[in-house]
Amino acid sequence: MGVACGSRHQRMKSLNLSNMALIGRIPRDFGNLTFLVCLDLGSNNFHGNLPQEMTCLCRLKFLDLSFNNFRGDVPSWFGFLRKLQVQNLRNNTFTGSIPSFSNMSTLQTLNLAFNSLEGHIPVSLSNASRLETLELSYNSLQGNIPEWISSLHNMNSLGLEYTQLVGSIPFTIFNISRIEVIAFTGNSLSGSLLNGLCNGLPILKGFYLSINKLRVHMPTSISNCSQLQILSLSKNEFDGPIHSEIGRLSNLQILELGANHFTGIIPQEIGNLVNLAKLGMEDNQITGSVPISIFNISSLQVVTVAEQS
Repeated sequence: MGVACGSRHQRMKSLNLSNMALIGRIPRDFGNLTFLVCLDLGSNNFHGNLPQEMTCLCRLKFLDLSFNNFRGDVPSWFGFLRKLQVQNLRNNTFTGSIPSFSNMSTLQTLNLAFNSLEGHIPVSLSNASRLETLELSYNSLQGNIPEWISSLHNMNSLGLEYTQLVGSIPFTIFNISRIEVIAFTGNSLSGSLLNGLCNGLPILKGFYLSINKLRVHMPTSISNCSQLQILSLSKNEFDGPIHSEIGRLSNLQILELGANHFTGIIPQEIGNLVNLAKLGMEDNQITGSVPISIFNISSLQVVTVAEQS
């Protein structure tokens, strides 16, 4: 348990009750903690709806209610907490649609993953211009990835895994120069990845596109993502050769290309990936032998290239 009070007024500013196996509902009296800046109730067994009295916490900047059993709609009154910078509601049982966050211009982190939310990603989030982390994975959303996400120029991490999204990936997303993680695994995304997609992603480290319906060739411009550590394209409909340019990704640690329609040989340039720990190319249409250069990678732990059709 952690409690911190202001030096001048001795009013409670921070309350940390995380990981204490607490059970029950949030008391309505929490609304009286009007000087509270940080509230962390994560990893407990709280349940029920969030009390509307929490709208009185107008100074709140950090709110963590993750890993509990809260239910009902994500309250629309969160919009009254205009100083909120971090809102973490992941791993609860919230239902309904994602509410409007149009008044939360200071929001930097929004994590709603692992709930039962439905509907579209609201356009009101485009007003959260300071947003750095948007995590909506493992919900039952609808529609496409919206074009306006590319207007969030401070975005560092975008997680939309297993959200039932369809359609193509807006090319403008690949112009968010500060983004480090793009995670779209487990949807029904289709279309192709256009060449040049990595020209605007100088610090991209994690690119997760597995289990979708993406097709055509893997773009050679992927080699421009020089900081890339994880490239996961397995279980799509990519075809054509695996380009030798992939050997330029010297920071790559995980390369997953399995269960596609790649053809041709495994390029020997993959042996240049000196930090590679996992290589997956199974269930493709690759011919020829595995280049000896791959087995000179001292960090390599897992290699799967079997079951070529």
